[in-house]
Amino acid sequence: MKRIILACATLLLLSAQLMAGEKLNLKDITSGAFRGEGIAAIEPLADGESYAQIASGGKQIVKYSFRTGKQTAVLFDVATARGASISRVDGYVMSPDGKRMLIQTQTQPIYRHSFTATYYIYNIANNKLEPLSEGGPQQTPLWSPDGNQVAFVRDNNIFLVKLLYNNAESQVTKDGKRNEIINGLPDWVNEEEFSFNSSMVFTADSKQIVWVRYDESQVKEYPLQFFKGSNPTREEYAAYPGIYTYKYPKAGEDNARLSVLSYDIKSHQTRTIDLPLEADGYIPRIKATSDPARVAIYTMNRHQDCLRIYMANPLSTVCQLVVEDKVDKYINENVLADTRITDQHLVLTSERSGFNTIYLYSLNGQLQRTIAQGVVTAVYGYDEPTGDLYFAALPNGALNQQVFVSHRNGKTDCLTPRQGWSSAIFSSDFKNFICTWSDLSHPTTITLCNNQGKTLQTLVDNKALQQKLSAYDLGQKELFSFTTSEGVSLNGWMVKPADFNPSQKYPVVMYQYGGPGNQQVKNAWGIGMNGQGAILEQYLAQQGYVVVCVDNRGTGGRGAEFEKCTYLRLGELEARDQVEAALWLGRQSYVDKQHIGIWGWSYGGWNTLMSMSEGRPVFACGVAIASPTCWRYYDTIYTERFMRTPKENKQGYDEVTPIQRAPQLHGALLLCHGLCDDNVHYQNTAEYVEALVQADKDFCQLAYTNRNHSIFGGNTRNHLFRQCFNFFNENLK
Repeated sequence: MKRIILACATLLLLSAQLMAGEKLNLKDITSGAFRGEGIAAIEPLADGESYAQIASGGKQIVKYSFRTGKQTAVLFDVATARGASISRVDGYVMSPDGKRMLIQTQTQPIYRHSFTATYYIYNIANNKLEPLSEGGPQQTPLWSPDGNQVAFVRDNNIFLVKLLYNNAESQVTKDGKRNEIINGLPDWVNEEEFSFNSSMVFTADSKQIVWVRYDESQVKEYPLQFFKGSNPTREEYAAYPGIYTYKYPKAGEDNARLSVLSYDIKSHQTRTIDLPLEADGYIPRIKATSDPARVAIYTMNRHQDCLRIYMANPLSTVCQLVVEDKVDKYINENVLADTRITDQHLVLTSERSGFNTIYLYSLNGQLQRTIAQGVVTAVYGYDEPTGDLYFAALPNGALNQQVFVSHRNGKTDCLTPRQGWSSAIFSSDFKNFICTWSDLSHPTTITLCNNQGKTLQTLVDNKALQQKLSAYDLGQKELFSFTTSEGVSLNGWMVKPADFNPSQKYPVVMYQYGGPGNQQVKNAWGIGMNGQGAILEQYLAQQGYVVVCVDNRGTGGRGAEFEKCTYLRLGELEARDQVEAALWLGRQSYVDKQHIGIWGWSYGGWNTLMSMSEGRPVFACGVAIASPTCWRYYDTIYTERFMRTPKENKQGYDEVTPIQRAPQLHGALLLCHGLCDDNVHYQNTAEYVEALVQADKDFCQLAYTNRNHSIFGGNTRNHLFRQCFNFFNENLK
C-alpha cells in the first residue's frame, strides 16, 4: 500500500513539474532573447507608393509596397554593388529625386544622437558605389533639393561635394575647431536636450547653405577619465588613464554663443543672418521651406517659455517673425519634434490652452485651424491637396494612444479605434500608413493601413514571441489608479506572481522614472525598466515580488497643470507621490508593507533618492542608477527649463536635493554609476556619497569602468541587474 501511495505521489509531482512553466533567466533577458520582432530604418519614398528599409543583417536596402507590404525591388545589395566595397549598411539617406542614396557604414557613436560614419554615394540605376569623401569620416550629410550636391560636416567644418563636377569637394567653413567653434552641428547640450544632430539646410533652389554656428569657447570643460577596460578594450590606457574633455555648460553657467550664417555656393560669399536673438538664447531648429528666399529659424529664450519662428532671407539676411508662442512656465521639448513645414503651411503644437493642441498657420503666420483631441502626442504631417492633418493623441486619459485625421471641414476621425498604444508612419502622399500597435498583454503588431484606417496587410504579428512567452510562468499585468491623501489621482501598473495568492503577503519593488513629461504608465507592451513587456518585472515576480510602477505628478499625458506643478522644485512633489504610492500599497491585504523597495535610472534614480529621504520611512531599500543628486551639476537647457538658474532659484536648488536631505535617508541603499557618463556625471554620485559619509549613513556602491549613461557593453548590463536584484533579495526577504 505504501508503494502505491509513493508511486501516486511521484506521478503527481512529475505531473506538476511538467505543467509548471519555465523560469526566466536574467542573462537571456539582458541579451535580448525576449525582444519582439520589429521593422527599423523605414523611409517613405517620394513616389507615395513605396517605403524602403534595411534588411535583416544589414546587407541590403529593400523597397516595399505601401499597399501590399510586398517587396518590389532591392535598391542596394552589399554583395552586388559595383565600385567600392563595404561589409554592411548601418543607415542610408535617399536623394530627393530617389535616384541615389548615401550609404552609411563604419558608424562610430559620439553622444546620444551624434556619430561619425563613412558614407558612399550609390547610383541606383547603374549600381555604382563610390566614396562621398576621401578625407575621413563624415557627419550629417545632407542632399541638396536638386540631388546634385551633398553637404556634410567633418571636424566642426562644413564641406560640399558636387556630383556634376566629378564629386569635387570644397570646404565651406574653415574656423571650426574642437571645443571652440562648431559649424552645422549642435554642441553637446543642444543635441542632448533639443534632440537633434544637424543644424544646416540647403535653400529650396540648392544655391545656398544656411547653418547655425556655435561658439563654445567660453563654455567650461568637463573631463572624463578612461581606463583600459574591456568591451571595448582601450589598450592606449593600459598603464595610465586617458582624459576626454568636452564642453558641458552646467546650470547658470555660460552657454555657447549662437549665430546663423548663409553661404552662396556660386559666389562663395558668406553672410551673417540678422537674427533677433538674445545673447544667451537658443536656436533649437533650422528648417528649409519651398521658397528659396525663406529659411525657418526657431529661437527660444533662456527661460524657454517663448518660442519664435522667423523666416530668414539668406541673401538679404533679413528675418521676419511669423509665429510667437508664449506659454506658462516652459515649452515642452516635444513641440520642436512635432513642427512641420509644408509648401504653404506651418504646423505647431502648443500647451498654451493647458493641453497640447495643434495650430495650423500659413507660412506668413496667420492662424488657420486649431485641432484639439485630448493631449496631442505626435504630428505625422499635413496633406496640402486635401487639408487633412494626421496626428496621434490621448483622447480619453493618459493610458491609450490613437491615430487621428483632422479634415479641412473640422471633422476628426479616429483611424485606430482599438484600445492600446498606436503610432504611425505615413506614406509621402498620406494614402497609407504603417501602424504599430500593442497593449499591456499583447506584443507589438505592425500592419499596413489605408488612410481610412482599414488594415491592408499584417507585416509583423510577433506570434512567435507570444508562443515563446507562453512557456514561462508569467504573472498578470494590470492597470490601476488610486487617490493620494492630498486628493491627487495617480495611475499605475502592477505585475503579480503567476501563482499569486491574495491571502499571502508579498514584498514589493516599485519601479519609476517620474521626470517632467515622461510617461511610464500606459496600455502598451514596452513598459518596464527593460521594456519587452515588463520582462524584468516578470523576472522579479517569479522571485516572489509584486512589482509596481506609478506615474507621479510632473509626468506626461495629463496636461500642463499636472506636468508643470513641479516647476522650480523638481523632486519634491514627485517623491511625495511615490511615498503616497507606497503607503497605499501598504494598505493592500497582499502587501508586506515592511518590505517595499524602490528603484530607478537617471531621473528615476533621483526620484529614488528623494523618495527615500522624503521624511516618511516607507522604503526598506532602494537602488539608484546613474542618478543626478543636485541640479547644480546638470546642464543648462534641461535644468533651467524646469528650475531657472541657481541665481534665480537658490532655494529650489539647495533645499530640494538628495544631498541636502542625506541625513533623512531611510533604508538600505545601492548606488550604481558609469565612470564615463557624459550626461549625468559621476560627480553627482561622488558628492552624494560624501554627504552620506558625513551623515553617517551606510550604503553600497558600484562604479562601472568606462561606461556611459546607458551602462552597457559585454556582460555589463547583466551584471548590473544581477547586483540590483541580489540587493533586493537581501533587504526585502
